Amino acid sequence: MSNSVNPDEFFRSPGVILDVRSPAEYTQGHIPGAISFPLFSDEERAQVGICYKQQGRNHAVELGMKIAGPKFADFIAQARVLAAESSVRIYCWRGGMRSSGVAWALEMAGFQVFLLQGGYKAFRRWGRSLFAVPQKIIILGGMTGTGKTEILYALATLGEQTLDLEDLANHRGSSYGALGQPPQPTNEQFWNLITVQWLQLQRHQSVWIEAESKRIGICRVPQEVFQQMEPAPVIEIQRTREERLSLLVELYGTANRKELIQATERIRKHLGGLATQEAINFIEQEKLTEALDLILRYYDKTYTYDLQKRQGSVYPVDISGKSTSEAAILVRKTAQQISSQDCA
Repeated sequence: MSNSVNPDEFFRSPGVILDVRSPAEYTQGHIPGAISFPLFSDEERAQVGICYKQQGRNHAVELGMKIAGPKFADFIAQARVLAAESSVRIYCWRGGMRSSGVAWALEMAGFQVFLLQGGYKAFRRWGRSLFAVPQKIIILGGMTGTGKTEILYALATLGEQTLDLEDLANHRGSSYGALGQPPQPTNEQFWNLITVQWLQLQRHQSVWIEAESKRIGICRVPQEVFQQMEPAPVIEIQRTREERLSLLVELYGTANRKELIQATERIRKHLGGLATQEAINFIEQEKLTEALDLILRYYDKTYTYDLQKRQGSVYPVDISGKSTSEAAILVRKTAQQISSQDCA
């Protein structure tokens, strides 16, 4: 008999995670690391749903068994390839007949099966509850081009807890944020990715998060997480403008020029018509430093305005002339000093 477990136990259980919902449901959002293992195709799921509405549950169950029954031998063969230890974790939308049906077939074939109570819907609710758990946070701030993301990576190598929201969102958080990036996940999947990382955080240890607005491209930071970020202390890294421009040229130097111009057009209203056209002309002339220097006027004003609205204390740290690893050591030392003062 399969083990029906809550989300917390589900993540501690052994075995690969199989998502037996339809491919479209999986694409919209799934538990990170889960393998799509659909009982029904999108079309078959629609057929069963229509049958349920028009003829009732019993007829829908019969149709479902008629469609799924011939597939069980293939399911078992696929599961043997995916689960070398013969342990699997399974979920559907609400922990109902789809996951139970696949679980039954795999158990008959000798697999140890763990079913997620309440299914994917329960996982989503559980994730929201995790976000509300208090977590110590340090915000890594700084104007565009100060190398915050690279420093965040370096902090991770030093053993610090980090949560890279921009990496999870496949977006750098500005009009230019999608350049050179893979497609963004759905907002639903973005939250799922955060859930799994939030679960792994040690509550007694601070987690470093880069300063973000509520939106990162099309993805929205969960309100419960953002509310914890707002009052957190900010370590504001500072560099010379020359260094910032150099880092930005390195970052966007290989970007598609047409896409770079389109991104500049998107901030025309804020940058101003004359400055926007001048920046576009510089891009077309391959004068990227000059173009970015103009563009920074808008982003610097925006950053200053956002910084003034922050609830948490701000601690500037000048990292001009320092390598990324040196900068990471310096900002970590600053955070430790702040923590010592708070405890004193």
